[in-house]
Amino acid sequence: MTNTDALGATLTEAVSAGKLLESSRANILELLAGSSNPAFRASVDELVAAGQWEELNDRFFKKLAFGTSGLRGRTIGKIVTAAERGNAREGERPDQPCTGTNALNFYNVTRATRGLCAFVLQYYVQNGLSGKPSLVFSHDTRLFSREFAEFSAKVAAESGVDAWLFESFRPTPQLSYAVRQLNATGGVMITASHNPPHDNGYKVYFKDGDPIIDPVATGILNEVNAVQSDSFEPVPEGEQGKVTIIGKDLDEAYFERVKGVMLNPGLLEKARGLKIVYTPIHGTGGVHVPPLLKALGFNYLTVPEQDIPDGRFPTVSSPNPENASALKMGMELADREQADIVIATDPDCDRMGVAVRNAKGELQLITGNQIGSLMAWYRTKTMFELGWLNEANRGNATLVKTFVTTRLQDAVAHKYGISVVNTLTGFKYIGGKLGKYERGLPEEIQARYRGLSDEESRAVRLEHSKFFVFGGEESYGYLGADWLRDKDGNGAVVMFAELAAYAASLGLTVPALLDEVYLEYGYFHEHSENLVFEGASGAAKMRKLMDSFAA
Repeated sequence: MTNTDALGATLTEAVSAGKLLESSRANILELLAGSSNPAFRASVDELVAAGQWEELNDRFFKKLAFGTSGLRGRTIGKIVTAAERGNAREGERPDQPCTGTNALNFYNVTRATRGLCAFVLQYYVQNGLSGKPSLVFSHDTRLFSREFAEFSAKVAAESGVDAWLFESFRPTPQLSYAVRQLNATGGVMITASHNPPHDNGYKVYFKDGDPIIDPVATGILNEVNAVQSDSFEPVPEGEQGKVTIIGKDLDEAYFERVKGVMLNPGLLEKARGLKIVYTPIHGTGGVHVPPLLKALGFNYLTVPEQDIPDGRFPTVSSPNPENASALKMGMELADREQADIVIATDPDCDRMGVAVRNAKGELQLITGNQIGSLMAWYRTKTMFELGWLNEANRGNATLVKTFVTTRLQDAVAHKYGISVVNTLTGFKYIGGKLGKYERGLPEEIQARYRGLSDEESRAVRLEHSKFFVFGGEESYGYLGADWLRDKDGNGAVVMFAELAAYAASLGLTVPALLDEVYLEYGYFHEHSENLVFEGASGAAKMRKLMDSFAA
């Protein structure tokens, strides 16, 4: 009996004994047959020998599947095997990512990249396009993010696709911008957003710079599912793509566009006393946010301990700016320095949370709905005051939000006579609407649209299509411009800092300004709770819960 036969027999016995799921058994054998990585076999053998069936079920009960725009799963197991740890010391990142079909590792990154490349190559053929398709690869500060991004770019080039690779970590919204500016066929962001440090993800964008939606998402999924191995034969050298490192020019271009999100820089003359504390929570926000606040003239300071890029996120229990615990160090610094607001962005800088000082002098958190409503109200009002919007053109201006986001924003839109569009949950649907509005422009304008200034693009959209005033979702994601197609934490910081400056110019705190908005539009109550279901047992609980609703 071979070692593989012996392992198969042991796994079958475990299934019969109710210790191992049948799907886990099948996926273990498929992974080992489809990969030559010795760490995989060593890790499985170690977990089997130790009787760690729950860990094996969590790692193998399913194949990591494309969900909201891509893959997301554990990169560090609950139990780290000796083969995974390698030479790493306790507390350090393991040498190898988590073994498993339900984990984000080089096996699944290979499958995802090969499937994505197969899709974009077919897209070029089907649409009669010449040359090679191209993909942009970026990553956050998480464990293995750089390695996954570099490896993905290599796999893409060996598959016959040109690859653009950022020189270091960058925020997710900059990846969306890069896809558009480089006229790429798509892009990949290695990130798990605000998930715990043991997770990572593979988020896919298409040619407009927006996260994938159907039918593109289904097409890519089908190609990924067809890949059963992490071994493949590269195309002939003459047919391979090239890997190009993205330089500082694109950083500077993105930076200037984000600066332009501020509507009324003159406000700061009336709000000189406003003081801001900012924290990137060890993530990518540190690349652009502090320079942006400085360039725009805001008085700010950062949390030194959290300025350090670190995928372990050692100073927080969770790097989620929705949670008070993630803002704790920033709030403590704000109290010492008597700052007015605390702003935090998540590791890939696509979401933003805030704490604001109230009339009692205390810092309080405000919700994603409240943040978004204040910014939607301020930006709509200010665009009318600046003369950008008026009675003649307001019918072509719109707010775009998800349908689970507060209807206070609908009330704001109705008051000003602009439209409001409610989409399905997920910012990708907001990005999809912006793509639709761009395609509604005359073809001649579409051809040069990505090179237009803010003023020029606003003029053509108001005349020929829909002008995007603001977009957001209750889960702390916001966008104030359509030159990128995903939520932007950098732009959100600029927008909220301006909103706070506006309140200060009136002698108001942000909560007091929110009360003024409630007095005008009515109070909209909200309540939400988050439940976490992890691994095979968590999936079973979710199925049971969902089945109870259908009973």
